[in-house]
Amino acid sequence: MAQGWTEAALTYREGGLGFSGPAIIGGRLYTMGGFDKDEYVIAIDLTKQKELWRVKVGKLFSHGAWGDGPRSTPTVDGDRVYALGGFGDLVCVDTSGKEVWRKSYADMGGEMMSEWGFSESVLIDGDLLICTPGGDKGTLAALDKKTGNELWRSKELKNKAPYSSVMISMAGGSKQYVQTSYINDDDGGVVSGFAPGGKVLWTQPIFKGHSYAIAPNPIIKDDLVYVSSGYGAGCHLFQLTAKGKVAFDAKDLYPKKIQKTVKNTHGGIVLIGDHIYGHSEGLGWVCQDLKSGEIAWSERSKLETRSGSITSADGMLYLLAETGDLALIAPDPKGWQEAGAFKLPEQSKLRTTLANLRSAAVWTHPVVANGRLYLRDQELIFCYDVSGK
Repeated sequence: MAQGWTEAALTYREGGLGFSGPAIIGGRLYTMGGFDKDEYVIAIDLTKQKELWRVKVGKLFSHGAWGDGPRSTPTVDGDRVYALGGFGDLVCVDTSGKEVWRKSYADMGGEMMSEWGFSESVLIDGDLLICTPGGDKGTLAALDKKTGNELWRSKELKNKAPYSSVMISMAGGSKQYVQTSYINDDDGGVVSGFAPGGKVLWTQPIFKGHSYAIAPNPIIKDDLVYVSSGYGAGCHLFQLTAKGKVAFDAKDLYPKKIQKTVKNTHGGIVLIGDHIYGHSEGLGWVCQDLKSGEIAWSERSKLETRSGSITSADGMLYLLAETGDLALIAPDPKGWQEAGAFKLPEQSKLRTTLANLRSAAVWTHPVVANGRLYLRDQELIFCYDVSGK
Protein backbone atom coordinates (compact mmCIF):
# COMPACT_ATOMS: atom_id res chain seq x y z
CA MET A 1 0.00 0.00 0.00
CA ALA A 2 1.26 3.47 -0.83
CA GLN A 3 1.53 5.75 2.17
CA GLY A 4 1.40 9.43 1.44
CA TRP A 5 0.33 12.46 3.42
CA THR A 6 3.19 14.20 5.21
CA GLU A 7 2.08 16.18 8.26
CA ALA A 8 3.87 19.39 7.27
CA ALA A 9 2.80 19.82 3.65
CA LEU A 10 -0.20 17.47 3.45
CA THR A 11 1.21 16.12 0.22
CA TYR A 12 0.33 12.69 -1.15
CA ARG A 13 3.26 11.45 -3.24
CA GLU A 14 2.01 8.31 -4.98
CA GLY A 15 -0.51 9.65 -7.50
CA GLY A 16 1.45 8.44 -10.52
CA LEU A 17 1.71 10.04 -13.94
CA GLY A 18 -1.14 11.99 -15.50
CA PHE A 19 -3.52 14.91 -15.23
CA SER A 20 -6.56 13.20 -13.70
CA GLY A 21 -8.30 15.28 -11.07
CA PRO A 22 -9.58 14.19 -7.65
CA ALA A 23 -13.19 13.12 -7.12
CA ILE A 24 -13.97 13.48 -3.41
CA ILE A 25 -16.78 11.40 -1.93
CA GLY A 26 -17.06 11.38 1.86
CA GLY A 27 -13.69 10.39 3.25
CA ARG A 28 -12.29 9.07 -0.02
CA LEU A 29 -10.41 10.54 -2.95
CA TYR A 30 -10.70 8.79 -6.31
CA THR A 31 -8.30 9.64 -9.12
CA MET A 32 -6.21 8.01 -11.84
CA GLY A 33 -2.49 7.58 -12.36
CA GLY A 34 0.08 5.94 -14.58
CA PHE A 35 2.43 3.41 -12.98
CA ASP A 36 5.08 1.65 -15.04
CA LYS A 37 3.34 0.67 -18.31
CA ASP A 38 -0.30 0.91 -17.24
CA GLU A 39 -2.99 3.30 -16.01
CA TYR A 40 -4.96 2.70 -12.83
CA VAL A 41 -7.96 4.12 -11.02
CA ILE A 42 -7.00 4.71 -7.38
CA ALA A 43 -8.93 5.06 -4.11
CA ILE A 44 -7.27 6.94 -1.24
CA ASP A 45 -8.60 6.99 2.33
CA LEU A 46 -8.34 10.63 3.44
CA THR A 47 -8.68 9.80 7.13
CA LYS A 48 -6.05 7.06 7.25
CA GLN A 49 -4.05 8.89 4.59
CA LYS A 50 -3.22 5.81 2.54
CA GLU A 51 -4.12 4.10 -0.71
CA LEU A 52 -6.99 1.62 -0.36
CA TRP A 53 -6.75 0.02 -3.77
CA ARG A 54 -5.83 0.52 -7.40
CA VAL A 55 -7.42 -1.20 -10.40
CA LYS A 56 -5.86 -1.40 -13.84
CA VAL A 57 -7.70 0.55 -16.53
CA GLY A 58 -5.49 -0.01 -19.55
CA LYS A 59 -2.17 0.60 -21.22
CA LEU A 60 -0.34 3.80 -20.26
CA PHE A 61 -1.22 6.58 -22.67
CA SER A 62 1.90 8.17 -24.10
CA HIS A 63 2.18 11.46 -25.89
CA GLY A 64 5.89 12.19 -25.61
CA ALA A 65 6.62 15.86 -24.99
CA TRP A 66 3.23 16.79 -23.55
CA GLY A 67 3.01 14.11 -20.89
CA ASP A 68 1.97 10.52 -20.35
CA GLY A 69 -0.81 9.07 -18.27
CA PRO A 70 -4.59 9.41 -17.89
CA ARG A 71 -6.41 12.69 -18.52
CA SER A 72 -9.90 11.96 -17.20
CA THR A 73 -11.29 12.42 -13.69
CA PRO A 74 -13.31 9.41 -12.44
CA THR A 75 -17.09 9.71 -12.19
CA VAL A 76 -18.55 8.36 -8.93
CA ASP A 77 -22.18 7.21 -8.71
CA GLY A 78 -23.29 5.51 -5.51
CA ASP A 79 -21.08 2.44 -5.03
CA ARG A 80 -19.68 2.56 -8.56
CA VAL A 81 -16.65 4.38 -9.96
CA TYR A 82 -16.27 4.91 -13.73
CA ALA A 83 -12.77 5.59 -15.06
CA LEU A 84 -11.71 6.39 -18.63
CA GLY A 85 -8.11 5.85 -19.77
CA GLY A 86 -6.21 7.90 -22.32
CA PHE A 87 -6.61 5.20 -24.98
CA GLY A 88 -10.37 4.96 -24.38
CA ASP A 89 -10.50 2.04 -21.96
CA LEU A 90 -13.64 2.53 -19.82
CA VAL A 91 -13.81 0.57 -16.57
CA CYS A 92 -16.51 0.33 -13.92
CA VAL A 93 -15.37 -0.77 -10.46
CA ASP A 94 -17.24 -0.89 -7.19
CA THR A 95 -16.05 1.09 -4.18
CA SER A 96 -14.33 -2.00 -2.76
CA GLY A 97 -12.04 -2.08 -5.79
CA LYS A 98 -13.68 -4.98 -7.64
CA GLU A 99 -14.03 -4.64 -11.40
CA VAL A 100 -17.66 -4.82 -12.55
CA TRP A 101 -17.31 -4.36 -16.31
CA ARG A 102 -15.11 -2.79 -18.94
CA LYS A 103 -15.58 -1.34 -22.41
CA SER A 104 -13.22 -0.07 -25.11
CA TYR A 105 -13.83 3.05 -27.18
CA ALA A 106 -11.65 1.41 -29.82
CA ASP A 107 -14.11 -1.49 -30.08
CA MET A 108 -16.91 1.08 -30.34
CA GLY A 109 -15.20 2.69 -33.35
CA GLY A 110 -14.17 5.71 -31.28
CA GLU A 111 -12.04 8.51 -32.71
CA MET A 112 -10.46 11.52 -30.98
CA MET A 113 -10.14 14.88 -32.72
CA SER A 114 -6.37 15.05 -32.09
CA GLU A 115 -3.54 13.19 -30.45
CA TRP A 116 -3.78 14.03 -26.74
CA GLY A 117 -5.95 11.16 -25.57
CA PHE A 118 -9.52 10.65 -24.39
CA SER A 119 -10.14 13.09 -21.55
CA GLU A 120 -13.85 13.38 -20.77
CA SER A 121 -15.48 12.44 -17.49
CA VAL A 122 -18.46 10.27 -18.40
CA LEU A 123 -21.95 11.42 -17.40
CA ILE A 124 -24.24 9.24 -15.29
CA ASP A 125 -27.92 10.05 -15.88
CA GLY A 126 -30.28 7.68 -14.12
CA ASP A 127 -29.47 4.18 -15.42
CA LEU A 128 -27.53 5.56 -18.38
CA LEU A 129 -23.85 6.29 -18.85
CA ILE A 130 -23.49 8.98 -21.53
CA CYS A 131 -20.08 9.21 -23.19
CA THR A 132 -18.35 10.55 -26.31
CA PRO A 133 -16.33 7.93 -28.18
CA GLY A 134 -16.71 9.82 -31.46
CA GLY A 135 -16.33 8.21 -34.87
CA ASP A 136 -18.42 6.81 -37.69
CA LYS A 137 -20.79 4.83 -35.47
CA GLY A 138 -21.96 8.00 -33.76
CA THR A 139 -20.32 10.76 -31.74
CA LEU A 140 -22.38 10.21 -28.59
CA ALA A 141 -23.16 6.86 -26.95
CA ALA A 142 -25.39 5.66 -24.13
CA LEU A 143 -24.43 2.56 -22.13
CA ASP A 144 -26.26 0.68 -19.43
CA LYS A 145 -24.33 1.87 -16.37
CA LYS A 146 -24.80 -1.51 -14.63
CA THR A 147 -23.52 -3.73 -17.46
CA GLY A 148 -21.70 -1.52 -19.96
CA ASN A 149 -23.96 -2.71 -22.78
CA GLU A 150 -24.44 -0.15 -25.54
CA LEU A 151 -28.02 1.13 -25.78
CA TRP A 152 -27.82 3.77 -28.49
CA ARG A 153 -25.54 5.98 -30.61
CA SER A 154 -26.06 9.38 -32.24
CA LYS A 155 -26.01 7.95 -35.76
CA GLU A 156 -26.97 11.28 -37.34
CA LEU A 157 -23.79 12.90 -36.05
CA LYS A 158 -20.50 11.07 -36.60
CA ASN A 159 -17.91 13.66 -35.65
CA LYS A 160 -14.67 13.10 -33.76
CA ALA A 161 -14.65 13.28 -29.97
CA PRO A 162 -13.53 16.46 -28.20
CA TYR A 163 -11.81 16.71 -24.81
CA SER A 164 -14.90 18.14 -23.10
CA SER A 165 -17.61 16.31 -21.13
CA VAL A 166 -21.34 16.00 -21.84
CA MET A 167 -23.68 18.43 -20.06
CA ILE A 168 -27.47 18.33 -19.57
CA SER A 169 -29.88 21.08 -20.63
CA MET A 170 -33.60 21.25 -19.82
CA ALA A 171 -34.35 23.95 -22.39
CA GLY A 172 -37.98 23.87 -23.50
CA GLY A 173 -38.85 21.61 -20.57
CA SER A 174 -37.27 18.46 -21.98
CA LYS A 175 -33.90 16.85 -21.40
CA GLN A 176 -31.12 17.05 -23.93
CA TYR A 177 -27.41 16.24 -23.85
CA VAL A 178 -25.11 19.05 -25.00
CA GLN A 179 -21.63 18.28 -26.31
CA THR A 180 -19.03 19.69 -28.67
CA SER A 181 -17.35 17.69 -31.45
CA TYR A 182 -14.91 18.05 -34.34
CA ILE A 183 -15.73 17.48 -38.00
CA ASN A 184 -12.35 17.80 -39.71
CA ASP A 185 -9.50 20.26 -40.23
CA ASP A 186 -11.51 22.22 -42.81
CA ASP A 187 -14.99 22.33 -41.30
CA GLY A 188 -13.81 22.71 -37.70
CA GLY A 189 -15.89 22.20 -34.57
CA VAL A 190 -19.55 22.28 -33.60
CA VAL A 191 -21.75 22.13 -30.53
CA SER A 192 -24.90 19.99 -30.60
CA GLY A 193 -27.92 18.99 -28.57
CA PHE A 194 -29.03 15.34 -28.49
CA ALA A 195 -32.34 13.91 -27.36
CA PRO A 196 -32.34 10.78 -25.18
CA GLY A 197 -32.08 8.06 -27.80
CA GLY A 198 -29.42 9.92 -29.77
CA LYS A 199 -31.44 12.05 -32.19
CA VAL A 200 -29.73 15.35 -33.01
CA LEU A 201 -31.94 18.27 -31.98
CA TRP A 202 -29.62 21.05 -33.21
CA THR A 203 -26.05 21.70 -34.30
CA GLN A 204 -24.16 24.97 -34.63
CA PRO A 205 -20.59 25.71 -35.78
CA ILE A 206 -18.22 27.17 -33.20
CA PHE A 207 -15.19 27.63 -35.48
CA LYS A 208 -13.88 26.73 -38.92
CA GLY A 209 -10.55 25.16 -39.76
CA HIS A 210 -7.98 23.23 -37.74
CA SER A 211 -7.85 23.13 -33.95
CA TYR A 212 -5.71 21.08 -31.59
CA ALA A 213 -8.42 20.71 -28.96
CA ILE A 214 -11.95 21.60 -27.89
CA ALA A 215 -11.59 21.19 -24.13
CA PRO A 216 -13.90 23.41 -22.01
CA ASN A 217 -17.27 21.92 -21.07
CA PRO A 218 -20.34 23.77 -22.37
CA ILE A 219 -21.99 25.97 -19.74
CA ILE A 220 -25.75 25.64 -19.40
CA LYS A 221 -28.07 28.28 -17.94
CA ASP A 222 -31.83 27.98 -18.51
CA ASP A 223 -32.25 28.02 -22.32
CA LEU A 224 -28.71 29.29 -22.96
CA VAL A 225 -25.59 27.33 -23.97
CA TYR A 226 -22.20 29.05 -23.69
CA VAL A 227 -19.14 27.53 -25.37
CA SER A 228 -15.54 28.62 -25.60
CA SER A 229 -12.55 27.00 -27.27
CA GLY A 230 -8.88 27.87 -27.56
CA TYR A 231 -6.23 27.78 -30.26
CA GLY A 232 -7.71 30.85 -31.86
CA ALA A 233 -11.35 29.68 -31.87
CA GLY A 234 -13.45 31.89 -29.59
CA CYS A 235 -16.80 31.89 -27.76
CA HIS A 236 -20.54 31.75 -28.49
CA LEU A 237 -23.82 32.02 -26.63
CA PHE A 238 -26.70 30.05 -28.13
CA GLN A 239 -30.34 30.54 -27.16
CA LEU A 240 -32.40 27.37 -27.59
CA THR A 241 -36.03 27.50 -28.71
CA ALA A 242 -38.09 24.36 -29.18
CA LYS A 243 -39.52 23.72 -32.67
CA GLY A 244 -41.96 20.92 -31.99
CA LYS A 245 -40.78 17.82 -30.12
CA VAL A 246 -37.85 16.77 -32.25
CA ALA A 247 -35.94 19.95 -33.08
CA PHE A 248 -34.61 23.17 -31.61
CA ASP A 249 -33.56 26.48 -33.04
CA ALA A 250 -30.17 27.56 -31.66
CA LYS A 251 -29.55 31.26 -32.21
CA ASP A 252 -26.08 32.70 -31.65
CA LEU A 253 -26.55 35.83 -29.55
CA TYR A 254 -22.98 37.10 -29.90
CA PRO A 255 -21.96 39.34 -32.83
CA LYS A 256 -18.83 38.34 -34.73
CA LYS A 257 -16.60 40.81 -32.88
CA ILE A 258 -17.53 39.15 -29.58
CA GLN A 259 -17.04 35.62 -30.92
CA LYS A 260 -13.28 36.15 -31.12
CA THR A 261 -12.75 37.44 -27.57
CA VAL A 262 -12.65 34.62 -24.99
CA LYS A 263 -10.53 31.67 -26.17
CA ASN A 264 -10.26 29.20 -23.31
CA THR A 265 -7.66 26.52 -24.02
CA HIS A 266 -8.08 23.74 -21.46
CA GLY A 267 -8.39 25.31 -18.01
CA GLY A 268 -12.16 25.49 -17.91
CA ILE A 269 -14.55 28.36 -17.30
CA VAL A 270 -17.19 29.03 -14.64
CA LEU A 271 -20.42 31.01 -14.54
CA ILE A 272 -21.08 33.08 -11.42
CA GLY A 273 -24.31 35.06 -11.59
CA ASP A 274 -24.39 36.64 -15.03
CA HIS A 275 -20.63 36.58 -15.67
CA ILE A 276 -18.15 34.10 -17.10
CA TYR A 277 -14.72 33.77 -15.42
CA GLY A 278 -11.67 31.97 -16.75
CA HIS A 279 -8.46 32.29 -18.73
CA SER A 280 -8.29 33.36 -22.37
CA GLU A 281 -5.56 33.35 -24.98
CA GLY A 282 -4.27 36.89 -25.45
CA LEU A 283 -6.29 38.43 -22.61
CA GLY A 284 -5.17 36.51 -19.53
CA TRP A 285 -7.77 36.09 -16.79
CA VAL A 286 -11.13 37.51 -17.83
CA CYS A 287 -14.58 38.38 -16.61
CA GLN A 288 -17.16 38.37 -19.40
CA ASP A 289 -20.80 39.45 -19.30
CA LEU A 290 -22.69 36.30 -20.29
CA LYS A 291 -25.56 37.89 -22.21
CA SER A 292 -23.76 40.70 -24.02
CA GLY A 293 -20.39 38.96 -24.36
CA GLU A 294 -18.59 42.18 -23.47
CA ILE A 295 -15.36 41.87 -21.46
CA ALA A 296 -15.92 43.38 -18.01
CA TRP A 297 -12.19 43.16 -17.20
CA SER A 298 -9.03 41.24 -18.08
CA GLU A 299 -5.82 40.75 -16.09
CA ARG A 300 -2.52 39.41 -17.40
CA SER A 301 0.15 40.62 -15.00
CA LYS A 302 -0.97 39.40 -11.55
CA LEU A 303 -1.06 35.65 -12.24
CA GLU A 304 0.85 35.14 -15.45
CA THR A 305 0.33 31.88 -17.32
CA ARG A 306 -0.10 30.55 -20.84
CA SER A 307 -3.18 28.62 -19.75
CA GLY A 308 -4.85 28.67 -16.35
CA SER A 309 -7.53 26.56 -14.69
CA ILE A 310 -10.32 27.67 -12.37
CA THR A 311 -12.92 26.48 -9.90
CA SER A 312 -15.41 28.21 -7.62
CA ALA A 313 -16.43 27.44 -4.05
CA ASP A 314 -17.98 29.30 -1.11
CA GLY A 315 -18.37 32.50 -3.09
CA MET A 316 -14.72 32.67 -4.20
CA LEU A 317 -12.68 31.77 -7.29
CA TYR A 318 -9.54 29.64 -7.18
CA LEU A 319 -7.23 30.39 -10.12
CA LEU A 320 -4.33 28.05 -10.85
CA ALA A 321 -1.50 28.92 -13.22
CA GLU A 322 0.33 26.13 -15.02
CA THR A 323 3.44 27.16 -13.05
CA GLY A 324 1.81 26.02 -9.80
CA ASP A 325 0.98 29.54 -8.62
CA LEU A 326 -2.54 30.02 -7.25
CA ALA A 327 -4.65 33.10 -6.50
CA LEU A 328 -7.89 33.44 -4.58
CA ILE A 329 -10.15 36.21 -5.89
CA ALA A 330 -13.68 37.43 -5.36
CA PRO A 331 -16.00 37.04 -8.39
CA ASP A 332 -16.44 40.78 -8.94
CA PRO A 333 -17.41 42.15 -12.39
CA LYS A 334 -15.84 45.48 -11.39
CA GLY A 335 -12.30 44.13 -11.36
CA TRP A 336 -9.65 41.79 -9.97
CA GLN A 337 -10.19 41.52 -6.20
CA GLU A 338 -7.43 39.33 -4.81
CA ALA A 339 -7.82 37.79 -1.37
CA GLY A 340 -4.68 35.65 -1.27
CA ALA A 341 -2.01 33.89 -3.29
CA PHE A 342 0.61 31.17 -2.89
CA LYS A 343 2.78 28.74 -4.87
CA LEU A 344 2.87 24.96 -4.63
CA PRO A 345 5.71 24.07 -2.24
CA GLU A 346 7.41 21.67 -4.66
CA GLN A 347 7.28 20.39 -8.21
CA SER A 348 6.68 16.91 -9.53
CA LYS A 349 9.94 15.00 -9.72
CA LEU A 350 8.49 12.91 -12.56
CA ARG A 351 7.60 15.98 -14.58
CA THR A 352 10.98 17.64 -14.10
CA THR A 353 13.13 14.57 -14.75
CA LEU A 354 11.36 12.50 -17.43
CA ALA A 355 12.06 13.61 -20.99
CA ASN A 356 8.48 12.91 -22.08
CA LEU A 357 7.10 15.27 -19.43
CA ARG A 358 9.39 18.29 -19.64
CA SER A 359 6.97 20.30 -21.74
CA ALA A 360 4.00 19.43 -19.50
CA ALA A 361 2.82 21.74 -16.72
CA VAL A 362 0.39 21.91 -13.80
CA TRP A 363 -2.80 21.31 -15.77
CA THR A 364 -5.05 19.40 -13.35
CA HIS A 365 -7.96 21.64 -12.32
CA PRO A 366 -8.23 22.65 -8.65
CA VAL A 367 -10.98 21.00 -6.59
CA VAL A 368 -12.58 22.20 -3.35
CA ALA A 369 -14.56 19.73 -1.21
CA ASN A 370 -15.48 19.61 2.47
CA GLY A 371 -13.43 22.68 3.30
CA ARG A 372 -10.27 21.41 1.61
CA LEU A 373 -8.51 22.49 -1.55
CA TYR A 374 -6.88 19.76 -3.67
CA LEU A 375 -4.19 20.51 -6.24
CA ARG A 376 -2.21 18.05 -8.31
CA ASP A 377 1.11 18.04 -10.11
CA GLN A 378 1.50 14.51 -11.52
CA GLU A 379 2.38 12.17 -8.62
CA LEU A 380 1.97 14.93 -6.02
CA ILE A 381 -1.52 15.65 -4.65
CA PHE A 382 -1.59 18.65 -2.32
CA CYS A 383 -4.29 19.25 0.28
CA TYR A 384 -5.00 22.60 1.99
CA ASP A 385 -7.52 23.51 4.68
CA VAL A 386 -9.65 26.36 3.30
CA SER A 387 -12.52 26.06 5.77
CA GLY A 388 -11.62 29.21 7.73
CA LYS A 389 -12.82 32.71 6.93
